[in-house]
Amino acid sequence: MKNLKALSILSLCIIVSCSYEGRFPRSSSGFIETYAPEGLAGGDQYTELEENRYFKTEDHPVSTFSTDADGASYANMRRFVTKDEMIPYKGAIRTEEFINYFNLDYPVVQNEHPISLNGEVSQCPWNTDHKLLRVGIKGKPIPEGELPNSNFVFLIDVSGSMADEDKLTMLKSGFKLFVDQMREDDRVAIVTYAGEDKLHLESTSGKEKDKIKKAIQSLGWGGSTAGAAGITTAYEIARENFIEGGNNRIILGTDGDFNVGIWDKDELIKLIEEKRETGIFLTVLGVGRGNLNDAALEQIANHGNGTYEYIDHIEQLRKVFLYDFQKFYAVAKDVKVQIEFNPENVLSYRLIGYENRVLATEDFKDDKKDAGEIGANQNVTALYEIVPTGNNEFRTTPTFTVNFRYKRPDSDESVPMSLGVYDQGKVFDDASGFMKFTAGVASFSLLLTDSEYKGYTSYKKVLKWVSQARLTDPNGFKEELFELIKAAEDLPKARSSE
Repeated sequence: MKNLKALSILSLCIIVSCSYEGRFPRSSSGFIETYAPEGLAGGDQYTELEENRYFKTEDHPVSTFSTDADGASYANMRRFVTKDEMIPYKGAIRTEEFINYFNLDYPVVQNEHPISLNGEVSQCPWNTDHKLLRVGIKGKPIPEGELPNSNFVFLIDVSGSMADEDKLTMLKSGFKLFVDQMREDDRVAIVTYAGEDKLHLESTSGKEKDKIKKAIQSLGWGGSTAGAAGITTAYEIARENFIEGGNNRIILGTDGDFNVGIWDKDELIKLIEEKRETGIFLTVLGVGRGNLNDAALEQIANHGNGTYEYIDHIEQLRKVFLYDFQKFYAVAKDVKVQIEFNPENVLSYRLIGYENRVLATEDFKDDKKDAGEIGANQNVTALYEIVPTGNNEFRTTPTFTVNFRYKRPDSDESVPMSLGVYDQGKVFDDASGFMKFTAGVASFSLLLTDSEYKGYTSYKKVLKWVSQARLTDPNGFKEELFELIKAAEDLPKARSSE
């Protein structure tokens, strides 16, 4: 089994889709290197990337990246802290996924665009000589009566590695919750894979909820893992039932322990990228521990026009399948952000997180270059730490301009947007709740990884910053964050990959 898993690792140690060529230098080697940490959950596979560094504005005035709306890293961190009682492995932590896990009530501007932009500058809380820039993006919500008809395919791993209670059993509970949200005109098929793939349930109307739930409940486990074959079949079924102008999406549930079929990395990339051209979106759900291939699942989502979530407990199931249900409806795809810094105000800058989402400057206008997706009512946030020039007239010109490109879900042509953001000279205490909260979450991530850029921070300061935000919290996830911060302060660190 270990040898088979080794092949799985090789097949999914894939080159990052984000190009670092052009005017923006590489922040890392550019390769995704997976590793299996020793100790608890020692078969898990993670990716460890070098943090983004500072760049001088006069040399590199533009920073370009793809959006990332995943939330898996945060949920996995919660599992480490609450169940394993340890700080996660460094490779398990992706700062942007910590920030974007939380729903923020960013303002929605009523215009022709399916997304809205906002931005802000304030003092940086962990280094008061620096400033913090926040870029906020919000996908517009879709009124329930206007949601497009949906063609879903559940692609469920039923191999032997899925036997644990926190794997297949957990997914079955979640998919049944999902079925409750389906409308009569929606349809769903179920494809399973173990040693071979199988159409477990043909595409079935949302009217027949009992039939669909019985099919889900009847799922058992056993055998090896022919993941690539399952992916191919799921796309075939989704294509056969494709709804023009509708919502066509595969939801993959697995621990990522593929060990039969395609293992060559280039072939796997080609397979995923070919399938995304069909107009079918992808949601990836990771489960379990011990052989969780986080590195693979994150990249499958990246390359397949999708998002990646980790399911650690029942409340996370409710978040993904109930509270955030509108995220299953993409409102924009291939979403790219390009920040143009004003050299009069900004001496140097550093993008916090998004290490494997950085794009070359010329990728921004290249409509063939893949990027991230944003679902209805979904928010995405990016933070930059900047070193100011000391210009006393900083208030008179924008500190940065957000240039933005997106495609509508059924279009191949990108649409531009832009937003100029001024520095109003705010100290951090006067910043918005959005800035306080996202800065606190980012600082928490920097503490967990013992980042060289963490500055003068501490768990107590982080708790203060997120507590001061006073944002809406209907489902208690922000309150839960407070408890995680308190718990993490006294936990031992996981052993490194070295």
